[in-house]
Amino acid sequence: MLRFYISLATGTDITLYNRAMRELTFIKLGGSLITDKTRPYTARLDVLQRLASEILDARRATPGLPIVLGHGSGSFGHTAAKKHGTRQGVASPQGWQGFNEVWWQASQLNRYVMQSLREAGVDALALAPVSAVTARDGRVARWDLSPLRAALAAGLVPVVYGDVIFDELRGGTILSTEDLFEHLALQLQPGRILLAGLEEAVWADFPAKTRRVECITPHSFEALRSSVGGSHGADVTGGMESKVRQMLDLAGKIPGLQAQIFSGEIPGNLQRALLGEPLGTTITAD
Repeated sequence: MLRFYISLATGTDITLYNRAMRELTFIKLGGSLITDKTRPYTARLDVLQRLASEILDARRATPGLPIVLGHGSGSFGHTAAKKHGTRQGVASPQGWQGFNEVWWQASQLNRYVMQSLREAGVDALALAPVSAVTARDGRVARWDLSPLRAALAAGLVPVVYGDVIFDELRGGTILSTEDLFEHLALQLQPGRILLAGLEEAVWADFPAKTRRVECITPHSFEALRSSVGGSHGADVTGGMESKVRQMLDLAGKIPGLQAQIFSGEIPGNLQRALLGEPLGTTITAD
């Protein structure tokens, strides 16, 4: 169990804290992985149960492994968000009704995720972004991370997810898990970000998908950009190119950070990635 809080009293505590942060791993379960994005409001419960078990097995194999878990909204939040245009802003009574609908659907999927984690035996705690985050023009402006840090300190797995957010300029908006991870990563400095989706990797020839990209750096990405592609099904928060760009940006700001994009559809992959096996496409600063 991690034994640190926001205020650290001794040099030994600081050393333990820094070591723990180097081991800190962010996991994002893609909306296309945990829901059927072609069928509105349809969770893939069997996949959720398997992924939860893989997280438990990895934590048993590596006691004390600190994890922040995030998940997309898939066919829950994205379907309602596309209908109402919530990400672009909210300014009318009808828009706020849509905002509320997106919140409801995103929280419903989160309940499925949390139920799967609980049934698997993972001690996890959901931290609803709408209750803690304020945005400004579609980006995190303020976020009190004290509860999240305390959850990590207690050995729990804090869970965040793509959610509606009150925005100082847009009224309301939606922040994806990657948007939230971008802010969290700069604050917590994780060693790894694992993005588990349907695709086995980033493909150099999407949608043909015959040439897998093993590693992406800022230099190599520009040559690949036209072939990276979008997402399958409704997605209002950005496709594969957006995800790769966000990870490259973070890798350039956080020394030693590695991001991996891989398939969570393959049984055992999430556990293997958590235990350090290089899967799919690795994204680094150099």
